Amino acid sequence: MASNPLLRLAPKGSGRPVLVLPGFTATDVSTMPLRTVLRQLKHEPVGWGLGRNMGPTTEKLVGVRELLEQMVDDAGGPVPIVGWSLGGVYARLVAQEHPDLVEQVISLGSPFNFGAREQSTLTPLWDYLASRTEFVRDADNVDLDQIPVPSTSVFTRSDGVVAWRSCVQSEGPFAENVEVRGSHMGLGVNVSVAIVLADRLANGANNWEPFTPRTRINWLFPRQRTTS
Repeated sequence: MASNPLLRLAPKGSGRPVLVLPGFTATDVSTMPLRTVLRQLKHEPVGWGLGRNMGPTTEKLVGVRELLEQMVDDAGGPVPIVGWSLGGVYARLVAQEHPDLVEQVISLGSPFNFGAREQSTLTPLWDYLASRTEFVRDADNVDLDQIPVPSTSVFTRSDGVVAWRSCVQSEGPFAENVEVRGSHMGLGVNVSVAIVLADRLANGANNWEPFTPRTRINWLFPRQRTTS
């Protein structure tokens, strides 16, 4: 509620659907505040409806693709995906395999850059799940650093759950990294994140340009620093 004056300055959408994917061990309940804000910003956010996110099993990945296909049919064109943590990894996987379905990807604290090879507090849990037959994780054969659709990776150096460098992509004409202040668990209720989402979703893929905060709110974002 305290951030409402700031969000009133954010660009609004046109009622287009947005697929929102939850993080590791989370459900659609965790993204309710985020989807509420997106709805206030005149978007139509859709939760994934696949229960608890316990890792990228074949069932979950197929479920995301089928939901996205239905959304694309209803919308008449590609749909943007917002993915929090592991949800952002899903989003990049789907965009890699089905770029015709995805308008753009915005990931929030998502450790998609396996090449970083860094440890985090989730590493033991990932290793446990990797031993289960249905869990799909082959870092040697999956490269999600560059995907064939516009992408924005939101990260925080004070993440506390995943190594922030694993959330950073190689920048290019349609790929950027945006740093915010906050924690991993707070990204879904972070006003800076909401402002980035509002800007990216209103911008769309056809008029995509790197995110630049407006002068009156640039204090919300850390000064541009190297991501190396």
